[in-house]
Amino acid sequence: MTQQYRAYLVGENDVFRSAEAFEAPSDSSALTYARQFTRHGKVELWQLGRKIAVLESEQSRPPPPERSRPTLTRQ
Repeated sequence: MTQQYRAYLVGENDVFRSAEAFEAPSDSSALTYARQFTRHGKVELWQLGRKIAVLESEQSRPPPPERSRPTLTRQ
């Protein structure tokens, strides 16, 4: 059974800029779907009157830590 969700793109001063309505079988599935919109800014995920999460913009996230590469030594 699917549920109705909305992903709201949040602009400056926390004003909603746009919304995307969709259906998902669970909150975790809805979160996965809503993450795609974070490239445009901060996103709030709602299921009816229940706020599920606030997802930060991809631009505001720090870059992932660099992984150090093992040094190869010849023997």
